[in-house]
Amino acid sequence: MLLDEKKLAALLNEVKVIAVIGAVDKPGRPVDMVGRYLIEAGYTVIPVHPKRENVWGLKTYQSITDIPQQIDLIDVFRASEYCSDHAKECLKLERLPKVFWMQQGIFSPEAREILTDKNITVVEDRCTMVDHKRLIGKKL
Repeated sequence: MLLDEKKLAALLNEVKVIAVIGAVDKPGRPVDMVGRYLIEAGYTVIPVHPKRENVWGLKTYQSITDIPQQIDLIDVFRASEYCSDHAKECLKLERLPKVFWMQQGIFSPEAREILTDKNITVVEDRCTMVDHKRLIGKKL
């Protein structure tokens, strides 16, 4: 899905809280680099992993539906076949996020279809860290 770069930059500026699905803090893993970057950039990052309790020194939730605060962006680091389930889970939230972002190499026409007409921007096959660096730069 092609997105207007100005719209993408505006969304990244509006976002305050990011839930990272598939969060792990193993050095060298893309999710670890991106998660740490987003924290350093000033976002409130909420790790989501079904078995971990602490990632990046932060309380980690089993599901996005367990998170007690508003999520602005859901950043998915899972294989494409799981994205439709996460899109359905997203629709169970009391307040829908602005963005459902599937990381580089991740595509899901099913997830895109589920979220169509829900006023959620769907991003596929793009890295939040790369786009943030290019469009905004670190907010340090």
